Amino acid sequence: MKLPRLTRVFLVAALAGALLPAVAFLAGCMHKGADTAAATKYQCPMHPQIIRDKPGECPICGMKLVPIDQNRTPAPATTATKLAAGAHKVLFYRSPMNAAETSPVPKKDSMGMDFVPVYDDEVQGATGGPEGLAPVTIDAAKRQLLGLKTVAVRRAPFETSIRTTGRVTADERRVHHVHTRFEAFVEHVTADFTGKYVNKGEALAYLYSPELYATQQEYLLALKASRSLGPSGVPSVAQGGRDLLDAARQRLLLWQITPADIAEIEKRGEPIRAMPVYAPISGYVTGRTAYHGMKVMPADTLFDILDLSHVWVLADVYEYELPRLSLGQRATMTLSYWPGRVWNGTVTYVYPAVDEKTRTVKVRVELDNPKGELKPEMFADVTIHGSAREVLQVPDDTILESGTRNIVFVSQGEGKLLPREVSVGDHGAGVVEIRDGLKDGDVVVRGANFLVDSESRLKAAISAMGASK
Repeated sequence: MKLPRLTRVFLVAALAGALLPAVAFLAGCMHKGADTAAATKYQCPMHPQIIRDKPGECPICGMKLVPIDQNRTPAPATTATKLAAGAHKVLFYRSPMNAAETSPVPKKDSMGMDFVPVYDDEVQGATGGPEGLAPVTIDAAKRQLLGLKTVAVRRAPFETSIRTTGRVTADERRVHHVHTRFEAFVEHVTADFTGKYVNKGEALAYLYSPELYATQQEYLLALKASRSLGPSGVPSVAQGGRDLLDAARQRLLLWQITPADIAEIEKRGEPIRAMPVYAPISGYVTGRTAYHGMKVMPADTLFDILDLSHVWVLADVYEYELPRLSLGQRATMTLSYWPGRVWNGTVTYVYPAVDEKTRTVKVRVELDNPKGELKPEMFADVTIHGSAREVLQVPDDTILESGTRNIVFVSQGEGKLLPREVSVGDHGAGVVEIRDGLKDGDVVVRGANFLVDSESRLKAAISAMGASK
């Protein structure tokens, strides 16, 4: 049925009125989505020319892309701002993955990545400095993001200490082996276990020797003859008695019979059957072969006695540290499991050979050990102290070592960093001596040095390519 014309007009108007709010709502959502999409851009903090529509990593340095805030005022130093302002001229385009791959016009590389533009100021500002490096400029936001810090070069006391490890050993001059000088039988042992501490002059064992017993009898006979011939009016007879006594006494002394034991023989008027063997020093019995009833010979070592009141510490020093080492230097020793305890000693000897495997030299430090706290074979931390001197120095994390040269980045203010080659000297506790290349008061970069170095090398490479165009 065909409706009247006026009725059809009213129906179309009503339908349009009902659909208009929905269309307006959809248009608003689409416009809002477009704004959101336009605002969601991601940029590399180190390479602002790298801008992507979604999160990812910078194809140049691998850093995570960060969202761009469209409401903030762009930094005047960014490439994007300069390009928009028309302040730069594009010299050529290069691959983001290979700086040597360039093109005079925009294109994509083999992986489908867009070539990035290279501007004239990047090439012009990349001159001056060590070969292969160029000055870089990093704004405050990027410096904070990278954790870039600066420190002033200063002249201060510098101590060339050598820190190493060592091992406690016995003083070889304080080791004694106890022998007998005659054949004998062991009748009793008083130093009856290894590790026992004995005092100097203490009896270690008692020995019976038929030969020694006979010599004591000869001495007593000579003593009796000397006393009887002494009042003789014939001088030669009296002198002969004294000479006989002296010969017998000397024989006992050569067999290490002490004057006190000889006096005891004279007092008793008869030989001592079991003659004591005394400790020559105070120390610990570290070895024992004397047991009850055994026969001993002069070649046998009855006891080994070690004096630990004075010990050595053998420290390992690398060969490159030898120029800083000298006899008489003060050294300190600590034990990791004994906090707060420090032993003081002196460097007394540097051994003549370098260990071919560890490339170290043994250094002897002597220490007093009156309480016996230090035991042989203990591991210790050793510091050999050098004389302090005033030198120009920087923290060791400010220097990039390439093997052939040492590079620092000097801050010129407003984020401009200049690479500079320096000559270094001794290394101390977290600091390095600067011999040439810096002066007192210069400000150098510490932290994120490798990222700055990468950017500097990249800029120098771009400069070299621009110069060849």
